Amino acid sequence: MFAKSESNARSFIEFLISIFAFKINYLLQKFQEHIDHNFSFIKDKRLLIAISGGIDSVALTHLLHTLKYDISLAHCNFKLRKNESDLDETFVENLASKLNIQHFSTSFSTETYAKKNKSSIQMAARELRYNWFDKIQLENNFDYILTAHQKEDVLETFLINLTRGTGLEGLTGIPTINGKIIRPLLNVTREEIHKYAIENNIEWREDKSNASTKYFRNKIRHQVIPVLKELNPSLMSTFDKTLENLNKSKQIIDDKIEDVKFSIENFDGKIHQFDIEKIKELSSPKAYLFEILKKYGFTEWEDLSELINAQSGKQVISKTHRLVKDRTHLLLSKIETNNAEQYQLTENLTALENSDLHLTFETIEETKQLSETEKSVYIDKNLLKFPLTVRKWQNGDYFYPLGMQGKKKLSKFFKDEKISILEKEKTWLLCNANNEVIWIVGKRLDNRFKITESTTKTLKITIQ
Repeated sequence: MFAKSESNARSFIEFLISIFAFKINYLLQKFQEHIDHNFSFIKDKRLLIAISGGIDSVALTHLLHTLKYDISLAHCNFKLRKNESDLDETFVENLASKLNIQHFSTSFSTETYAKKNKSSIQMAARELRYNWFDKIQLENNFDYILTAHQKEDVLETFLINLTRGTGLEGLTGIPTINGKIIRPLLNVTREEIHKYAIENNIEWREDKSNASTKYFRNKIRHQVIPVLKELNPSLMSTFDKTLENLNKSKQIIDDKIEDVKFSIENFDGKIHQFDIEKIKELSSPKAYLFEILKKYGFTEWEDLSELINAQSGKQVISKTHRLVKDRTHLLLSKIETNNAEQYQLTENLTALENSDLHLTFETIEETKQLSETEKSVYIDKNLLKFPLTVRKWQNGDYFYPLGMQGKKKLSKFFKDEKISILEKEKTWLLCNANNEVIWIVGKRLDNRFKITESTTKTLKITIQ
């Protein structure tokens, strides 16, 4: 009788232990299943964890370390909280030492950077952080960078974007995978992470600024979301459904955008040309233009739509691209930084190469007439005065077109040939030492430098 009671007691204790063990390992099990199902490709890869010292990034570090992934830590000290920032850095160093894993740390003068670039502290910190992560990844051959954004971060971002005004993309959450950046905790709540840390005796650093409501995100976190959860205790699960529906809708829209883009765009490898008449035929030209062009850094709907009816030459500029209104098309190209460049060519030079121009030079001891193409010309070398110059065209430039009498301004030549604004800006000139135009490269030779029956030395120039 006693033995039976003892056996029952032991079984009950084992049952309690199993429940307790399951409780402790619940998040670990959930996390492992999530990784196996959605991120199986990171197995045996080198992973760099962006760690602040806060509970989310520390929990992510412990989860991956427990599952024996190859991880290293990267910590940024933004010098915004004085001694507290330095203590965060020390904490991460100690954690890396305790877990016997590699770590990297750096410091930034964030406030100075923000003032210099006229950006908010938050945006400055983000730019500094991700630029540094990219540098570490390249220098140390890490396969992926992991951040510890979790489910409430997604909700906060959604509400911030909704408040400030956004398109559908701003409402579809933080991307789980964005290039080399992976966010494996987006299906985990802040409460689950907190329970995991407490039950496993995990230490972390508390950023006191997270409690301050002077920051917009913190106001959303501490003053808005609690009220929403009070109104709807199932807020996080209903928000998941909302995100799922929005992402499905976005996929349908993206498919339609690609079809429209294919019908209105022509791309020659450098310049995107969008047919204005076809754009005007769309049900919502403004919306389609915005969706097609936003990835090039354009953010203002009105500026883009007004360009359709603007005068030729009107343009809108983003940080990386510009959109120019031409006669019948909108022309999109990368912003070039070398428009003022020019090159000096000596008589013995055999080739010239830069980012968008490659010329070869060959002297031919012939006097017979040679056929010319857009890719190559034949010039009477005895008429050249070295050093020659290769430069971009300028207002006031003129030349004597081959096969015509008299001179012609380049601006008039471009107009007659229906050369677009962007193509004009990318046009190079080959000029004599006295600045006479010898060749509009790839377009037209000057009549004064053609070979004739009296030519004794010919220079062949070819565009590669």
